[in-house]
Amino acid sequence: MQKEEYSKLSEKKTKNSDCIKDVTKAFAVGGLICVIGQALFNLYTQIFIIDEQTARILESVSLVFLSALFTGVGLYDSIAKIGGAGTLVPITGFANAVVSPAMEFKAEGLVLGMAPKMFIIAGPVIVFGTAASVVYGVIYYIVTMCMT
Repeated sequence: MQKEEYSKLSEKKTKNSDCIKDVTKAFAVGGLICVIGQALFNLYTQIFIIDEQTARILESVSLVFLSALFTGVGLYDSIAKIGGAGTLVPITGFANAVVSPAMEFKAEGLVLGMAPKMFIIAGPVIVFGTAASVVYGVIYYIVTMCMT
């Protein structure tokens, strides 16, 4: 197949997407995830009478747990098909990025399958995030020592 033939076939088979519709869905799904996070915060602070700092921690843990659970039962993928980039809200998207590869390789066992595959996507984020925080911490320390 020649390059021109491939280009024509590719254009013919490619489904055009409605950008406004896709952006609206992503906004709605991402917004819904944020609303759920706020509802959890309100639940923890107003119903369970927990201080704000602890409630924020519980809210984050709850969102990570729900994302991992939804990924494990296959619901997160269904939501992502509807909401697209809206499901990439950082905390839920990160949980999905950790659990998805683990679920894919669970047949290979815990040690050779799930455990190492969990960090295929998340590993570099953790490593570079940790390294960046050390660098920023050292810079902050040096700047504060020079200021005093």
